[in-house]
Amino acid sequence: MKTVLITGCSSGYGLETARHFHAQGWNVIATMRTPRVDLLPRSDRMRVIELDVTQPGSIAAALGAAGPIDVLVNNAGIGVVGAFEATPLSTAREIFETNTFGVMAMMLAIVPQFRERRSGVIVNVTSSTTLASFPLAGVYTASKTAIDGLSGSVAHELAAFGVRIKLVEPGYGPGTRFAENGGARMQGLIPDAYKSFAEPIFSAFANPDAVTQAGDVAETVWRAANDESDRLHFAAGADAVALAHAKAA
Repeated sequence: MKTVLITGCSSGYGLETARHFHAQGWNVIATMRTPRVDLLPRSDRMRVIELDVTQPGSIAAALGAAGPIDVLVNNAGIGVVGAFEATPLSTAREIFETNTFGVMAMMLAIVPQFRERRSGVIVNVTSSTTLASFPLAGVYTASKTAIDGLSGSVAHELAAFGVRIKLVEPGYGPGTRFAENGGARMQGLIPDAYKSFAEPIFSAFANPDAVTQAGDVAETVWRAANDESDRLHFAAGADAVALAHAKAA
């Protein structure tokens, strides 16, 4: 029976991904900054562990408690929407600390285990913003695009050791990365000069037909984790799939 460790399981895509892997019969280690066992099925195949991907000590403790794993899903992330001109560098650094350096830290911590065993899969969850340019998402896009580039490079390095890297690129899902995690830091990032520009964009975001469902992402992460080919990119959600097709055309 295989074991997966998933970061950022307190809500949204991470929570649904943990549930999905468990339903498929895997051992699941669901990690959160503030553990909540009530969110997930009670089972001897489900463990909830505290993990803050921005803290080296927390990473070491979580991986020590987890023991050997077969798949690492780097899902933890935070969002921000706003005009680049109005986004302080301190906010940009906060976004990169979780979305970019947090993923790098988790990879650095697990790669030796996978390389020595000559097996393992790392699934990095990025965003459809890496597939096309979106306004008012410059800093967020930069943090995720960095992981796209890193993953492609490291995939070549680790293939010789039987370790696979996969990228899952979800579409827009309100109530997950942006709306839930970005509220406080987004205050004041749409100054008056940009409001008329931003209004139609936010209206488009509110379109329910353009929303990626958490279940779509969970299923795509599952497929990526079990894919034995050299495929790197997996778009998740109808909007992301459409962008991926347009980019490939």
